[in-house]
Amino acid sequence: MTEPTAEETGAVLRRTPQQARSKARLARVLKAAERVLIAEGVPALTTTRVAAEAGVSVGSLYQYLPDRDAIIDALAATYFSQLEAVMEEFVRSAATERWSDPVGVLIDTYAGLYRTEQGFRALWFGSGLTDRTRAADREHKRRMADGVRRVLLALGIAADTEGLGRACHAAVLAADALAQEAFRRDAEGDTALLDEAKVMLRGYLTALAGRRGQRDGAAMGTAPVSEPAPRPAGRPESARGTDRRSLPT
Repeated sequence: MTEPTAEETGAVLRRTPQQARSKARLARVLKAAERVLIAEGVPALTTTRVAAEAGVSVGSLYQYLPDRDAIIDALAATYFSQLEAVMEEFVRSAATERWSDPVGVLIDTYAGLYRTEQGFRALWFGSGLTDRTRAADREHKRRMADGVRRVLLALGIAADTEGLGRACHAAVLAADALAQEAFRRDAEGDTALLDEAKVMLRGYLTALAGRRGQRDGAAMGTAPVSEPAPRPAGRPESARGTDRRSLPT
Protein backbone atom coordinates (compact mmCIF):
# COMPACT_ATOMS: atom_id res chain seq x y z
CA MET A 1 0.00 0.00 0.00
CA THR A 2 1.39 3.39 -0.96
CA GLU A 3 1.27 6.28 1.49
CA PRO A 4 -2.36 7.48 1.69
CA THR A 5 -3.27 11.09 1.05
CA ALA A 6 -5.78 13.20 2.95
CA GLU A 7 -8.06 13.04 -0.09
CA GLU A 8 -8.04 9.24 -0.01
CA THR A 9 -8.94 8.89 3.65
CA GLY A 10 -10.36 12.24 4.74
CA ALA A 11 -13.99 11.30 4.12
CA VAL A 12 -13.82 8.42 6.62
CA LEU A 13 -11.65 9.96 9.34
CA ARG A 14 -12.89 11.51 12.57
CA ARG A 15 -10.47 14.33 11.91
CA THR A 16 -8.38 15.07 8.81
CA PRO A 17 -4.69 15.74 9.55
CA GLN A 18 -3.45 19.12 8.33
CA GLN A 19 0.21 19.26 9.29
CA ALA A 20 2.87 17.17 7.56
CA ARG A 21 3.79 15.51 10.85
CA SER A 22 0.18 14.47 11.50
CA LYS A 23 -0.20 13.16 7.94
CA ALA A 24 2.97 11.10 8.31
CA ARG A 25 1.70 9.68 11.60
CA LEU A 26 -1.60 8.68 10.01
CA ALA A 27 0.24 7.05 7.10
CA ARG A 28 2.35 5.09 9.59
CA VAL A 29 -0.78 4.00 11.45
CA LEU A 30 -2.46 2.75 8.27
CA LYS A 31 0.65 0.88 7.20
CA ALA A 32 0.71 -0.74 10.63
CA ALA A 33 -2.99 -1.57 10.33
CA GLU A 34 -2.32 -3.24 7.00
CA ARG A 35 0.46 -5.36 8.52
CA VAL A 36 -1.88 -6.48 11.29
CA LEU A 37 -4.62 -7.18 8.75
CA ILE A 38 -2.36 -9.36 6.59
CA ALA A 39 -0.81 -11.25 9.49
CA GLU A 40 -3.78 -11.64 11.83
CA GLY A 41 -6.98 -10.82 9.92
CA VAL A 42 -9.81 -8.35 10.34
CA PRO A 43 -10.67 -9.30 13.98
CA ALA A 44 -7.22 -8.09 15.10
CA LEU A 45 -7.81 -4.55 13.84
CA THR A 46 -8.47 -3.04 17.24
CA THR A 47 -7.27 0.44 18.13
CA THR A 48 -5.06 -1.02 20.86
CA ARG A 49 -3.41 -3.56 18.55
CA VAL A 50 -2.90 -1.11 15.69
CA ALA A 51 -1.55 1.63 17.97
CA ALA A 52 0.98 -0.81 19.43
CA GLU A 53 2.06 -1.93 15.95
CA ALA A 54 2.43 1.69 14.81
CA GLY A 55 4.28 2.79 17.96
CA VAL A 56 1.77 5.53 18.80
CA SER A 57 -0.54 6.06 21.75
CA VAL A 58 -4.13 4.87 21.56
CA GLY A 59 -5.19 8.46 22.23
CA SER A 60 -3.22 9.68 19.23
CA LEU A 61 -4.78 7.06 16.97
CA TYR A 62 -8.24 7.78 18.39
CA GLN A 63 -8.09 11.35 17.01
CA TYR A 64 -8.44 9.92 13.51
CA LEU A 65 -9.60 6.31 13.83
CA PRO A 66 -11.82 5.74 16.87
CA ASP A 67 -12.63 2.07 16.31
CA ARG A 68 -12.15 -1.01 14.10
CA ASP A 69 -14.82 0.10 11.64
CA ALA A 70 -13.01 3.39 11.06
CA ILE A 71 -9.74 1.54 10.45
CA ILE A 72 -11.43 -0.77 7.93
CA ASP A 73 -13.10 2.16 6.18
CA ALA A 74 -9.82 4.09 5.92
CA LEU A 75 -7.91 1.09 4.56
CA ALA A 76 -10.65 0.41 2.01
CA ALA A 77 -10.67 4.07 0.91
CA THR A 78 -6.95 3.88 0.27
CA TYR A 79 -7.24 0.68 -1.78
CA PHE A 80 -10.11 2.11 -3.82
CA SER A 81 -8.09 5.21 -4.58
CA GLN A 82 -5.12 3.16 -5.79
CA LEU A 83 -7.28 1.04 -8.10
CA GLU A 84 -8.99 4.11 -9.52
CA ALA A 85 -5.65 5.83 -10.10
CA VAL A 86 -4.57 2.91 -12.29
CA MET A 87 -7.84 3.15 -14.22
CA GLU A 88 -7.27 6.88 -14.78
CA GLU A 89 -3.86 6.07 -16.23
CA PHE A 90 -5.51 3.64 -18.63
CA VAL A 91 -7.96 6.35 -19.71
CA ARG A 92 -5.09 8.74 -20.44
CA SER A 93 -3.18 6.08 -22.35
CA ALA A 94 -6.21 5.02 -24.37
CA ALA A 95 -6.49 8.54 -25.79
CA THR A 96 -3.27 8.07 -27.76
CA GLU A 97 -2.86 4.31 -28.11
CA ARG A 98 -4.58 1.52 -30.02
CA TRP A 99 -4.62 -1.70 -28.01
CA SER A 100 -5.29 -5.00 -29.69
CA ASP A 101 -6.64 -6.54 -26.47
CA PRO A 102 -7.90 -3.96 -23.96
CA VAL A 103 -9.71 -6.63 -21.96
CA GLY A 104 -6.51 -8.64 -21.52
CA VAL A 105 -4.53 -5.55 -20.53
CA LEU A 106 -7.08 -4.49 -17.91
CA ILE A 107 -7.61 -7.92 -16.36
CA ASP A 108 -3.90 -8.75 -16.28
CA THR A 109 -3.09 -5.42 -14.63
CA TYR A 110 -5.74 -5.71 -11.95
CA ALA A 111 -4.86 -9.36 -11.35
CA GLY A 112 -1.32 -8.14 -10.76
CA LEU A 113 -2.62 -5.71 -8.15
CA TYR A 114 -4.55 -8.50 -6.43
CA ARG A 115 -1.28 -10.44 -6.23
CA THR A 116 0.78 -7.60 -4.76
CA GLU A 117 -1.84 -5.95 -2.51
CA GLN A 118 -2.16 -8.61 0.16
CA GLY A 119 -4.01 -6.20 2.42
CA PHE A 120 -6.74 -5.69 -0.15
CA ARG A 121 -7.26 -9.43 -0.45
CA ALA A 122 -7.20 -9.91 3.32
CA LEU A 123 -9.79 -7.17 3.81
CA TRP A 124 -12.11 -8.33 1.05
CA PHE A 125 -11.92 -12.01 1.85
CA GLY A 126 -12.39 -11.41 5.57
CA SER A 127 -15.75 -11.18 7.27
CA GLY A 128 -15.54 -7.74 8.83
CA LEU A 129 -16.52 -5.30 6.08
CA THR A 130 -18.62 -2.43 7.41
CA ASP A 131 -21.83 -1.11 5.90
CA ARG A 132 -19.96 2.07 5.03
CA THR A 133 -17.23 0.13 3.24
CA ARG A 134 -19.78 -1.89 1.29
CA ALA A 135 -21.53 1.31 0.22
CA ALA A 136 -18.18 2.85 -0.72
CA ASP A 137 -17.38 -0.27 -2.75
CA ARG A 138 -20.58 0.12 -4.76
CA GLU A 139 -19.63 3.70 -5.60
CA HIS A 140 -16.06 2.58 -6.35
CA LYS A 141 -17.34 0.06 -8.88
CA ARG A 142 -19.43 2.76 -10.56
CA ARG A 143 -16.33 4.92 -10.90
CA MET A 144 -14.38 1.99 -12.29
CA ALA A 145 -17.20 1.33 -14.77
CA ASP A 146 -17.06 4.96 -15.85
CA GLY A 147 -13.33 4.51 -16.39
CA VAL A 148 -13.99 1.51 -18.64
CA ARG A 149 -16.61 3.57 -20.51
CA ARG A 150 -14.09 6.34 -21.12
CA VAL A 151 -11.47 3.83 -22.29
CA LEU A 152 -13.91 2.40 -24.83
CA LEU A 153 -14.83 5.87 -26.04
CA ALA A 154 -11.17 6.87 -26.35
CA LEU A 155 -10.51 3.73 -28.39
CA GLY A 156 -13.51 4.46 -30.63
CA ILE A 157 -15.11 1.14 -29.76
CA ALA A 158 -18.59 2.23 -28.68
CA ALA A 159 -20.99 5.16 -28.83
CA ASP A 160 -21.58 7.24 -25.69
CA THR A 161 -25.09 6.12 -24.80
CA GLU A 162 -26.92 5.39 -21.56
CA GLY A 163 -26.74 1.73 -22.47
CA LEU A 164 -22.95 1.89 -22.63
CA GLY A 165 -22.79 3.01 -19.01
CA ARG A 166 -24.98 0.12 -17.89
CA ALA A 167 -22.98 -2.36 -19.93
CA CYS A 168 -19.66 -1.17 -18.47
CA HIS A 169 -21.09 -1.41 -14.96
CA ALA A 170 -22.22 -4.98 -15.65
CA ALA A 171 -18.79 -5.83 -17.05
CA VAL A 172 -17.03 -4.47 -13.96
CA LEU A 173 -19.33 -6.39 -11.62
CA ALA A 174 -18.77 -9.61 -13.54
CA ALA A 175 -15.00 -9.12 -13.73
CA ASP A 176 -14.79 -8.33 -10.02
CA ALA A 177 -16.76 -11.44 -9.05
CA LEU A 178 -14.60 -13.68 -11.24
CA ALA A 179 -11.37 -12.08 -10.02
CA GLN A 180 -12.35 -12.57 -6.40
CA GLU A 181 -13.18 -16.21 -7.02
CA ALA A 182 -9.90 -16.71 -8.91
CA PHE A 183 -7.92 -15.39 -5.94
CA ARG A 184 -9.95 -17.29 -3.39
CA ARG A 185 -8.95 -20.47 -5.22
CA ASP A 186 -5.29 -19.55 -5.57
CA ALA A 187 -3.23 -16.76 -3.96
CA GLU A 188 -1.63 -16.14 -7.35
CA GLY A 189 -4.98 -16.18 -9.12
CA ASP A 190 -6.51 -19.17 -10.88
CA THR A 191 -5.22 -18.46 -14.40
CA ALA A 192 -7.79 -20.70 -16.07
CA LEU A 193 -10.65 -18.78 -14.47
CA LEU A 194 -9.05 -15.44 -15.30
CA ASP A 195 -8.70 -16.58 -18.91
CA GLU A 196 -12.39 -17.49 -18.96
CA ALA A 197 -13.17 -14.01 -17.64
CA LYS A 198 -11.25 -12.53 -20.57
CA VAL A 199 -13.15 -14.67 -23.09
CA MET A 200 -16.48 -13.67 -21.57
CA LEU A 201 -15.72 -9.94 -21.43
CA ARG A 202 -14.18 -9.85 -24.91
CA GLY A 203 -17.38 -11.33 -26.29
CA TYR A 204 -19.56 -8.95 -24.30
CA LEU A 205 -17.66 -5.84 -25.25
CA THR A 206 -17.32 -6.93 -28.86
CA ALA A 207 -21.12 -7.09 -28.89
CA LEU A 208 -21.15 -3.48 -27.71
CA ALA A 209 -18.95 -2.54 -30.63
CA GLY A 210 -21.34 -4.41 -32.90
CA ARG A 211 -24.22 -2.27 -31.67
CA ARG A 212 -22.38 0.72 -33.04
CA GLY A 213 -21.96 -1.04 -36.35
CA GLN A 214 -18.19 -1.36 -36.11
CA ARG A 215 -17.85 -4.73 -37.80
CA ASP A 216 -14.83 -3.76 -39.84
CA GLY A 217 -12.10 -4.92 -37.50
CA ALA A 218 -12.34 -2.21 -34.85
CA ALA A 219 -14.12 -4.43 -32.34
CA MET A 220 -12.40 -5.44 -29.15
CA GLY A 221 -9.12 -7.13 -29.86
CA THR A 222 -9.13 -6.79 -33.65
CA ALA A 223 -7.72 -3.34 -34.23
CA PRO A 224 -4.13 -3.28 -35.53
CA VAL A 225 -1.46 -2.09 -33.13
CA SER A 226 1.63 -0.37 -34.40
CA GLU A 227 3.29 0.10 -31.03
CA PRO A 228 2.76 -1.61 -27.67
CA ALA A 229 0.72 0.36 -25.17
CA PRO A 230 2.84 2.06 -22.50
CA ARG A 231 2.76 0.58 -19.02
CA PRO A 232 0.59 2.85 -16.86
CA ALA A 233 2.15 4.22 -13.70
CA GLY A 234 1.90 1.64 -10.98
CA ARG A 235 1.09 -1.16 -13.40
CA PRO A 236 2.65 -4.43 -12.21
CA GLU A 237 5.33 -6.06 -14.28
CA SER A 238 3.10 -9.12 -14.49
CA ALA A 239 0.82 -7.17 -16.84
CA ARG A 240 3.59 -6.75 -19.39
CA GLY A 241 3.63 -8.98 -22.40
CA THR A 242 -0.17 -9.14 -22.47
CA ASP A 243 -1.52 -11.37 -25.18
CA ARG A 244 -2.26 -9.10 -28.15
CA ARG A 245 -3.79 -11.67 -30.45
CA SER A 246 -7.06 -10.87 -32.19
CA LEU A 247 -10.29 -12.00 -30.63
CA PRO A 248 -11.54 -15.38 -31.78
CA THR A 249 -14.25 -15.11 -34.40
